[in-house]
Amino acid sequence: MSQSDIVVCGSGIVGLACALALARRGQSVSLLGPRVPVPPAGALYHPRVYAISAASQRFLAGLGVWDSLPAARMAEVQAMDVRGDAGGQVVLHAWQGTRAQLAWIMESGEIERVLAQAVQIYGIPWRDERCVGVENGELLTESGVRLRPALTVAADGAQSRLRAAAGVAVRSRSYEAVGLVTHLDAQRPHGGTAYQWFREDGVLALLPMPDTEQGPQVSMVWSMKTPLARALQGLPAEAQTQALIEKLGAATGGVLGALRPRQPMHGFDLTLATTDMIGERFALVGDAAHRLHPLAGQGLNLGLSDVEALVRAVADRESYRSAGDPQVLRRYRRARAEPVFAMKFATDGLHRLFDTPAAPVAWLRNTGMQVIERLPFVKRQLIARASES
Repeated sequence: MSQSDIVVCGSGIVGLACALALARRGQSVSLLGPRVPVPPAGALYHPRVYAISAASQRFLAGLGVWDSLPAARMAEVQAMDVRGDAGGQVVLHAWQGTRAQLAWIMESGEIERVLAQAVQIYGIPWRDERCVGVENGELLTESGVRLRPALTVAADGAQSRLRAAAGVAVRSRSYEAVGLVTHLDAQRPHGGTAYQWFREDGVLALLPMPDTEQGPQVSMVWSMKTPLARALQGLPAEAQTQALIEKLGAATGGVLGALRPRQPMHGFDLTLATTDMIGERFALVGDAAHRLHPLAGQGLNLGLSDVEALVRAVADRESYRSAGDPQVLRRYRRARAEPVFAMKFATDGLHRLFDTPAAPVAWLRNTGMQVIERLPFVKRQLIARASES
């Protein structure tokens, strides 16, 4: 594989999208990361799903991959039903924002599959190994190869080995919560509605999924406080299933009828993490650059927006500047400063607001939700912001 001007480290969704977007803008780019085979689509859905915003849909369409995603494995979000912990409720419908849908729910595996196919069809060089270090400005691979690109892009996730090797500082704080994810059989149709409950034990979200042979299906993301989550995770399989069924019944009030897990539950620790997003001939995108609370479901959308901004800064640079020129990287950081801060402020602020048990705060947040429910113009603004993030 010949030396490329830009090396994208990471072969997940964000890394694949970054390499493809750069190549489509005529940049000399290669991928560095393991080729992870995606299991064929079957009766069980991939445990991780994403809510794709309108902005991300346009970006993926621009890469030529959106139409390759299987429509049968995708669900449209027509409405959002958000409920507080003391009677507060806000319901947003796509029609209130003059939109056909608020978002699309799609398995991560299916997005990875079509992006990997596009990368191969486009002929982008792909080194099937990891970056294990950085030495004197050179990337070191598992096989001992040394690379010295003009720009290195870290797209290797929240636990980025490349970020650590390059010495990029991370500012982080634990939410002292675990994100529990699984898919559930529902007794009643979801009607394309995404539900969210803010509760004392955390934030529960149920996302609409395609129906299965067993009937309606939703994806659960429960940001549960760590002691409660660990206790649930530590139960034997049958006891865990029964405990989860009971907790879901109590939390949802039976809005979707009885809910039952379709497959094993997975968990991941929740943290808030931010970086400066750039270094010397170095840029970070996606979870390697920032990690926010998942209550807004905007993590992947934020990462794809990073990619879009980085590709624009690199491809539109002056002819006398290299891809890793400090001025080019500063333009990228400036472009992302406000959107990343705004999303961090919103998600962290909401978490703090609903994590405060004091009665006056509880009254204020639930009253605020009821006020928003009666203001159509505020709803339109919320829909527009969520769709374009």
